[in-house]
Amino acid sequence: MTENVWTLWPSREALSRMGVHRARRALAGAGRTFAVGILLATTFIHSDLHGWGVAGAVLGVLVGGLGIWGFWRVTLEHRLLPSLGLLALLFAIATVAESAGLWVPALVVWCACAVSAMERLPLAAALPTSAVALGTYAAVNNDAWLTTLATTVGLALAGYVLRLDAEARGSAQRLLAQERAARAAEAESAALAERARIAREIHDVLAHSLSAQLVHLEAARLMIERGAERDQILERVVAARGMAREGLAETRQALSALRGEMSPLEEFLSELVADTAGADVTVTGERRLLPAEASQAVRRVAQEALTNVRKHAPGAKIRIRLDYGEHEVMLNVRDSGAPPGEFTHSGAGYGLLGMRERAELLGGSLEAGPYEEGFVVTLKVPV
Repeated sequence: MTENVWTLWPSREALSRMGVHRARRALAGAGRTFAVGILLATTFIHSDLHGWGVAGAVLGVLVGGLGIWGFWRVTLEHRLLPSLGLLALLFAIATVAESAGLWVPALVVWCACAVSAMERLPLAAALPTSAVALGTYAAVNNDAWLTTLATTVGLALAGYVLRLDAEARGSAQRLLAQERAARAAEAESAALAERARIAREIHDVLAHSLSAQLVHLEAARLMIERGAERDQILERVVAARGMAREGLAETRQALSALRGEMSPLEEFLSELVADTAGADVTVTGERRLLPAEASQAVRRVAQEALTNVRKHAPGAKIRIRLDYGEHEVMLNVRDSGAPPGEFTHSGAGYGLLGMRERAELLGGSLEAGPYEEGFVVTLKVPV
């Protein structure tokens, strides 16, 4: 719905001193004080006021000052009737001053009311108010008609220019506030995304490591209850210890990644298969530094794929290929298959489901399934 420009108030930012430089405010205040001082001095020096007349003039000045301050406050709150009432009070003070022979202060008050109305009121109220004030000024002023006309038109234009300047400043303040709010929202969103990333890292490490340890320890407990052989129980405990050691190493790697202390991806993959017989790593494409999220996704998928191979196809040959494309990086982990009767399609594992979700969050994809005699995991992440 389009707002009516005739009944639309200047914005609160425009009516306030918000966004006005301190030096500009000080200069404007000094200018007003100087002008009022000169006006008062001229008035009292060149007038025939004595006794109660001086007291009445001082009272008029005080009431006028309070009226101006009140007009500034009520227009800031967009209250039309009180604003018009205070302007009427200032008109009355100017009329009394003119009837008492103080026609210069009266002219100044009428001109100030006209300019202030154009600057701070809705146009539907500002135009008639300014017309009345400037018409009174023109009727009382004894200058040449051409000079009076030029003065009234100039004052009306000055008030409108001040209004436009204030609106421009108010718009700039609103845009600045919106930008600050957008930056705050962006910072909050980034913080939430970082928390989610940390949560995923911790979940990937702890869920995999602790669940595997729990399986071996629970098996050891059942063996103890059933009176199994010592060597069988020890095998389970040693396996749980190995899982704990691997989990600790993975946790350190995850923390290093979160701190931005990751080793090069090629070096990480080589270290990952260093203790695995029949495993090799091939890197193609132009090597470059990847974003932290993409690099960590590749590392976690490689770890999960090798864990599944060791679990479901022990002794199988492993081929890892890392390809740096122009717009994406691809990781391919392929094994030669398990001995007959031992291979199971569960090699995709719950962990790879989590890796697939991670890849999709990055705009990539992960595919895992049987291939020829073995199993293949392929990760693609845009960079």
